[in-house]
Amino acid sequence: MRRQHAAALTALALLAAACGGATNEQAAGGGTFTYAISADPGVLDPAMGVLSVTNTVLSFAYDTLVATGADGKLVPALAEKWTVEPDNVTFTLRKNVTCSDGSPLTPSDVAENVNHIADPATKSPIYGVLLPTGMKAEADDAAGTVTLSMPEPFSFILETTRDLFIVCGKGAKDRSLLAHATSGSGPYQLTEAAPSDHYTFKVRRDYTWGPEGSTAKDLPETVVLKVVPNEQTAANLLVAGSLNGGSFVGPDRSRLEADPRIVKQAIPQGNGQFFYHQGDDRPAHDPAVRKALTQAVDLKELAGIASSGTGKPPTGLVLDPAPCPGDTITGHVPAYDAAAAAAALDAAGWRKGADGVRVKDGERLTLRLLYATTRGAGVQAAAEYLAKAWHEAGAEVKLNGQIDTKLSESLTATQDWDVAWVPITVTLPTQLVGFLSGPAAPKGANFAHLDNKRYESLVAKAGKLPSEQGCPLWLQAESALFEDADLVPVVANTVLQAGKGATYELRGGLFAPTTIRLTEGG
Repeated sequence: MRRQHAAALTALALLAAACGGATNEQAAGGGTFTYAISADPGVLDPAMGVLSVTNTVLSFAYDTLVATGADGKLVPALAEKWTVEPDNVTFTLRKNVTCSDGSPLTPSDVAENVNHIADPATKSPIYGVLLPTGMKAEADDAAGTVTLSMPEPFSFILETTRDLFIVCGKGAKDRSLLAHATSGSGPYQLTEAAPSDHYTFKVRRDYTWGPEGSTAKDLPETVVLKVVPNEQTAANLLVAGSLNGGSFVGPDRSRLEADPRIVKQAIPQGNGQFFYHQGDDRPAHDPAVRKALTQAVDLKELAGIASSGTGKPPTGLVLDPAPCPGDTITGHVPAYDAAAAAAALDAAGWRKGADGVRVKDGERLTLRLLYATTRGAGVQAAAEYLAKAWHEAGAEVKLNGQIDTKLSESLTATQDWDVAWVPITVTLPTQLVGFLSGPAAPKGANFAHLDNKRYESLVAKAGKLPSEQGCPLWLQAESALFEDADLVPVVANTVLQAGKGATYELRGGLFAPTTIRLTEGG
């Protein structure tokens, strides 16, 4: 499997669906807006970008065909209108859109983006995630339309285009230019890239085609995305006025919430959960072991620890507002029962040795627990809590905290793990299928080697139905995963968007640059 696939899941927000952000009054144009990002975004080619931080950077320079409006519903963006059929969607593009190099955006540009991602030679990690497998594009430049089609009916065929950044101009002709530069139709153009330090954008005052009539008229002249890996440092910079905004999930969140000078809003940010590696040679290949290990953990207590008390009970894998509302978790996850967990492990042949570690056929019950070190003290404490609970159940647990890029490699390439804390943040159930079924890593995106036949059968049926008709099947499919303890949802995370001297919004999981306004003192 390509390592970038799992990076989509290790990110706190691949597609965090959220409307809102820091808000205030007294907007004014011009000036500089500085926002903290937690890590370097890496290569800036939209066809290769899956990390949340990468998508944040890209959102300033690129547009999508449709966007999320202020009310959370889809609104026109590059496309002014569209018609949807079960297996295709045809977009009519706006006529006045230009790329950052001055060239006009054409339907052929849009089609090239889709077909480039779908080309096996591209090895795009967003193919099968943001762009459905099998999608093709055909342009009619004379008519000003582009049609995206699927081999058979596909749920959410329109909604998938909300997250597809469109490259145009020189970058579309030479993708190598996109390693550390941008070539899009968005309101900003990247002018300086200093990896691991900062990314500077300049406004395009000719930008007049933003969602819901937005333009660049009142936008800051400059945007600086400053790489600040340490959240405490970011909070200090925000309080001091050196930053205008940032995202906070750790212990510094509480002091920012208590500061009356900070404008803040808590928004959904996806689930915290853990996966079991189900490879043939792993203890969790046995569903009885997975269920027993799940029963050994007080998930309610773990949720409070992992979120530092800021989370909510999870109800599903897709971020709110989910296209298929419903609770797929309650009553489907093995309940906490330490005694039953011990009995189940005994029945599965794992007997405690003299040192308290269970052994079966001469093999110790060893669990290598993988987690990201960039997710704050709560996730670190959650990993330690899991280790303690499983140690008491008779497992030898080895903690392995890594930064996102290294964790992605461990998940997919080296496969050196037995349990992994992997936050998932997606806006459509179709975006999960490649990770939860199909070819196992390293050949495919299925990094945990899941093989849930009921899930596969249900999503195969649901995927061919219009979204509303397929929703009951999508919900049943999620529950099937939890019943087999393929993955264990723990907490619905929230993130604090904090601002000082500026207002801005996140919409549909993407930073909405046309909403930025510097306020008095900004």
